[in-house]
Formats: sequence, C-alpha cells, structure tokens
Amino acid sequence: MNDSKTHWLGLRGKLKNYDVRLGTASGQDYVHDPKHLSFAICRYKFAGKMLAGLGHVIEVGSGDGFGAPLVAQGVRELTCTDIDEEQLSDNRERMTVFKNINFEYYDFRENAYPKTADGLYLLDVLEHIFPEEEDRFMRHLTRSLTPHGVSVIGTPNATADVYASPNSKVGHVNLKQGEQLRELCQRHFHHVFMFGMNDEILHTGFLPMAHYLMALCAGPKQG
Repeated sequence: MNDSKTHWLGLRGKLKNYDVRLGTASGQDYVHDPKHLSFAICRYKFAGKMLAGLGHVIEVGSGDGFGAPLVAQGVRELTCTDIDEEQLSDNRERMTVFKNINFEYYDFRENAYPKTADGLYLLDVLEHIFPEEEDRFMRHLTRSLTPHGVSVIGTPNATADVYASPNSKVGHVNLKQGEQLRELCQRHFHHVFMFGMNDEILHTGFLPMAHYLMALCAGPKQG
C-alpha cells in the first residue's frame, strides 16, 4: 500500500543541505518587510533574462548579493562590484557555492572597469549617486562595455517617492521620473527601451504610475 508521508519524507531526505544565509539588508527585509524580497527578486529576474547567454557580466552595486544568482545562472561569469568592503567580505564567505560569481571592490565614479564586459546591470543604485557625480559615473559604465554591450538600469520612480519610507528618502539623493531616466540613458546609449514595475509586475504602461523604472540599454556611446 502506498503511503504519501513515507514517499514525501523519502524525497525530502534526498535534498542536499546547502549552508546558505541571507545578507544583512535582505535579512532585514525578511524580518520586517518580506514582501519586498519578492519585488527585488523580480527585478533581478528581468535583468537575468535580458542578459542571458552573455559571457562576462558586471553587477554595479551588488549590496549583499541577494539577486546575483539569478543573473549568474544564465551567464558565463558574473563580477559583482560594490564600494562596501565589509559587505563584499561577507558575500565572499556566504556565497562560495556559486562558482561563477566573484565579488570585487570597484568604484565606477572613479574609472571604467579595466576588463570590458558584454553586459552590466545596476538595480537600486542610480538613486544613491549624487547628480554632480552622475555623468562621470555613466560614462565609466559605457566604457566598461564592449561596443555591442547591453545594460539594465533599475531605479525607483520619483513619482512614487511620496510613498517611500523615511529611511529610503534619506538615501535617495537622485530620483528620476520615467522620461528623465530615458533621457539620461539616451545620452549614453544608442538604444533605450523603458519599462515600469509595480510590485512584481513588469509592464509597458503609463510610466508616471509605475513604482519602479527599468531601462534596457544597448549600444554604448563611448566617444
């Protein structure tokens, strides 16, 4: 006679036990606002789908590395960069299981990356770059790409700032509306495709009503 409990426990017993844990920021979300993790993971899923099949990809501002495995799953090599040495050290310790991800200190405000990449992405980073640093930062991003490189840039919509938490408002020093993000990206890329996000839903709807903005950029202007 079949027994469903025995069957299920037998299957569960075959699962490998990976010793992984969340990073600091993701752990905060998991305890205090777990739904935000679902929003974040969908942003990384979009980036991963757009960059799938590429060789070398760079994440700019990787934070605690929460979404990096979604992108790494579809590319040959993922270099996750950040300016937080302490966070990078923690990431290296926690995420050794992901063999095609490496974590590296790099400040794109200072220079372009020395090894050009096929693609790069930055999610929840641009809003933390002061406006006077923005143009230099963007130029260094485009010069970090091959001539046919692809970039995904995600940032909260300025029109949704009225609903942001106090902590977010303190950190967000460079919010943009949809057309402002398009204009910025068009100055640095030949092709820009704009998307909006509300919670987990990606769409091509009316950008002022989107909580989050996504720009898919191709053909960096490197002159």
